Formats: sequence, structure tokens, C-alpha cells
Amino acid sequence: MTATDPALTSLAQGWFALSRLHDRIESRLEQALQTGHDLSVREYSLLAVLSRQHRGVGGHLRMAQVADAVVLSQSATTRLVSRLEDRALLTRYLCDTDRRGIYTDVTPAGLELLETARPTHDSALRDALQEAAKDPELADLARVVADPQAAPAIPL
Repeated sequence: MTATDPALTSLAQGWFALSRLHDRIESRLEQALQTGHDLSVREYSLLAVLSRQHRGVGGHLRMAQVADAVVLSQSATTRLVSRLEDRALLTRYLCDTDRRGIYTDVTPAGLELLETARPTHDSALRDALQEAAKDPELADLARVVADPQAAPAIPL
């Protein structure tokens, strides 16, 4: 069954194409980041999310916020954070005002690795989108991802 199968509703066709595009992009990113920087896509994403929060002291997120940001369960997020903490790329610590709260913060080494990996990530993403743009079932989605400002309004 393809995304253009008449048995699928247009909404289902769109979802199927989006899923295929996501899988292609994630596969390309995973290969490039693992090969070039010993990072998984999830690890890179977590470093990127935390780096956007990084403003010196206090530039951190609670673990629940981290889980939401990287779209993982609490337990998977804890394992992911532990792996990066073991590599000295992240730190965890208790909140000063609420001892129940655990914060996660990116370390200077994590920021450095992120900056080193960013061109690899962006290049692999561009390549994956250019390749997807050649597939008639994915071309429109690839263009929207590449340039969200050019996306038409979508009536739902």
C-alpha cells in the first residue's frame, strides 16, 4: 500500500507520508551523528533542547520537561540522561527551592560536542530532505519541512 492508495483517506495519506519522511530523516541523521560524533539522534536532540535553555546558572529543565521536549517516557528519558551524564555531557542536581525537583543541565563539554555535531546534523537533514523531495509522495512535505514559512494554510 502506498500513500496514494485510493483506499486511504487523504488524512491517512498525509499521515503515512509524514511517517515515511520522518523515518527517512531520522535514519539519515542517526547514521551521520553516530559515525561522526558517537551521538544518537535522541542524544543530539536532548543536548539541543538543553542548550536552548542554557543561560548560565539556572539554564536547566526539570526531568519532566526534558521528557516532554524529547518526546520520550520518563524512564527512557532517565536512561538517556544517565548515558549523557556518564559521558560528562549533562549534569543532574536537586532544585534549591524544591528538593523533590531534579534539574538537568548541559555541561560545557556537552555544548562543545553539540556545536561540533550541528553542521553534521544540518547537512544530513538537508541531504535527507533533498532526497525526499525527489519522491512524489514526499516532495510537498519535504518542502514544508525545509521552509515552514512557505507552507500553505492547512484546513482541518
